[in-house]
Amino acid sequence: MKEKVTALKSGMYIVKAEEDQIEKIVDMSVRAFETDVNVGGTKGDCPPEFDSIEWHKQMAREGHLYQAMIEKDLVGAAIVFPDETQRSLYIGRIFIDSVYHRKGYGIRLMECIESNFPCATEFNLDTPCWNERTNAFYQRLGYRIIKIEDGFNFYQKIRVIGI
Repeated sequence: MKEKVTALKSGMYIVKAEEDQIEKIVDMSVRAFETDVNVGGTKGDCPPEFDSIEWHKQMAREGHLYQAMIEKDLVGAAIVFPDETQRSLYIGRIFIDSVYHRKGYGIRLMECIESNFPCATEFNLDTPCWNERTNAFYQRLGYRIIKIEDGFNFYQKIRVIGI
């Protein structure tokens, strides 16, 4: 197993995704995003490539795909894009396997992402306007809407370092 990238008191940590975990990660992605019909989405209204093994393999090869672990259990994943300075991070996607929903794992995953990039002062992401669950989730974590465009809310969180 690869070295732990981030470990928190919560017991969750993230590591760059391992090739032999991609199919499991994609299965989790499908289960997680298919639950969006319960929070305002329509069947099939999922993120691009959410069910593509090849796309997730590409994200892993490029170093953007992280797997979320609790002990030895894979519980979710994230796709992140730091800028070249590591000061700004775009969180392209996070998901927790639907069997682990409503247990605080999404919050833990976001904490792991933010901790993994200690120099980052700006975190950006977007989510569909219709998704009540994700909009409430990101706002609870301190993200603020900075733009609404084409059916998406664009969020940002600023972190002050070293004061």
